[in-house]
Amino acid sequence: MNNPIIKIFPLSMPWQTQDPFLFSVYHHDQYPKGNGEMGPAPELLKGRNLGNDFNPQEKWRMYHGQTIPGFPYHPHRGFETVTIVNKGFCDHSDSLGAAGRFGEGDVQWMTAGRGVQHSEMFPLLNDGQENPLELFQIWLNLPKASKFVEPHFKMLWNEEIPMVIEENAQIKVVAGNYKLTKSINPAPDSWAADPENEVAIWNIHVDANSDYVLPAASSSVNRTLYLYDGETIQMTGQTITNNHGIALDSMQEVNIKTGNKTAHFILLQGKPMNEPVAKYGPFVMNTELEIQQAMEEYRLTQFGGWPWPYPDHVHDKDKGRFALYPDGTLVEK
Repeated sequence: MNNPIIKIFPLSMPWQTQDPFLFSVYHHDQYPKGNGEMGPAPELLKGRNLGNDFNPQEKWRMYHGQTIPGFPYHPHRGFETVTIVNKGFCDHSDSLGAAGRFGEGDVQWMTAGRGVQHSEMFPLLNDGQENPLELFQIWLNLPKASKFVEPHFKMLWNEEIPMVIEENAQIKVVAGNYKLTKSINPAPDSWAADPENEVAIWNIHVDANSDYVLPAASSSVNRTLYLYDGETIQMTGQTITNNHGIALDSMQEVNIKTGNKTAHFILLQGKPMNEPVAKYGPFVMNTELEIQQAMEEYRLTQFGGWPWPYPDHVHDKDKGRFALYPDGTLVEK
């Protein structure tokens, strides 16, 4: 048997990914108590580069937010975002009139397609205690044939996402099949919607001082395993430390031996599109000309404008988890 490890690499910001994935970022912020208006106390903002606060030396960051952490309205075209919120909450608002508050394990799957604006804010809902946030955002490419599909967003509620419990591990199956367990269907125009593309997004937690076998895929696809929290692990006799990614041969199962701390992984897997990729900020197309066209169209149309009162719109503080869809359908959790 060949060595299943193709490459080991330190994680950067954002994480390195393989086709069909474009980008993955991990936000882990120990936000303080809320100030009653869903932001941190004003005195805690002194000296921060508000509007561009990404200092990795700090326990928490405001990102592009000025008073509430997060990402005020911005456009996307030509790909999908998969947002996994393990801790804390995200407030979504978009140019379609859709909105939502999700967190505590929920996942939002948004197909930008021909173009959408949205904001993603992180309201600090607890005034009496800290507001930790753990969030992953994964960008999954759309093939050329689907770049201009209608925008779509779908909620995968935590209570409905399959969780596989094994002897020494728990596997949250966000996308794809894990052994005999099938995920919730992804957004309909997604590359992940075709089972032959074998797209998988799994959040894997392996107990300390134990062994876990990552099953092989059924075809040769790109597969990357990210160790984002834990101590060292052992794979095929190699020691791998926290904050490293491992590109793997998808056709081989892999034994993982954990150290003295629970190991937390994200697995991203899928058949590559093998199409040219042109990227400029929030636009992902196949050619530079298409990027220029996207920028011009956004300048002229704002992808439908912004129906909300503020660029950093957040929902009422006492609002629970919910999703408001463009057709007016409201789901409350």
